[in-house]
Amino acid sequence: SIASNSINMVWLAIVFILILLLLALFLLNFYRNPERKIPHGNNIVSPADGKIICIFNVKRDRIRINKGFLGKIETLAKDVAKECYVISIFMSPFDVHVNRAPLDGKIISVKNDKGEYFAAFNLKNSLMNEKNEIIMENKKVGKVKVIQIAGFLARRIICIVSRGEKVNKGQRVGGILLGSQVSLILPARKIELIVRAGQRVIGGETIITNLK
Repeated sequence: SIASNSINMVWLAIVFILILLLLALFLLNFYRNPERKIPHGNNIVSPADGKIICIFNVKRDRIRINKGFLGKIETLAKDVAKECYVISIFMSPFDVHVNRAPLDGKIISVKNDKGEYFAAFNLKNSLMNEKNEIIMENKKVGKVKVIQIAGFLARRIICIVSRGEKVNKGQRVGGILLGSQVSLILPARKIELIVRAGQRVIGGETIITNLK
């Protein structure tokens, strides 16, 4: 009947409006870019919001960092130091996706690698995610590396700093769309980490280590 069809149309319109509202709320939540209280003193802060999924010590020239169940990247560690700490932070779609400088310093290099799509004939390379590597240098610490790692579905990394630029601790350096990961590589010499795997961190605020 006409009345029944009208009621169905009204319900469809309500459902459609609710979906649009939920999508709008999700986007507003996802693209938020809040100010942060950057801690004073000699310390290194988290480059991203999220959960620390792993921390490990490496003494190899080249390392592999896992991204989720299938993804991964390969990167150099020797361009930071002979012995390094690697801290990987997972950012869910509900976390702030702005990335920040972990300390004061000068940008030494910025390098983007588009990764590889799935290819049955070359499974090893096909699982490589897109990544953007930012190497900074600090007079007290030496070199540190921030690696922005995109997922396969959301291959969109934003980097707003360039080689030769000076940045301040907690300054925005870029971001990654949707679920993603940021890995921080630090020289192990004279550094004692005060964070642990499983801990939630706030970009620009949570102290990773106090410098001696």
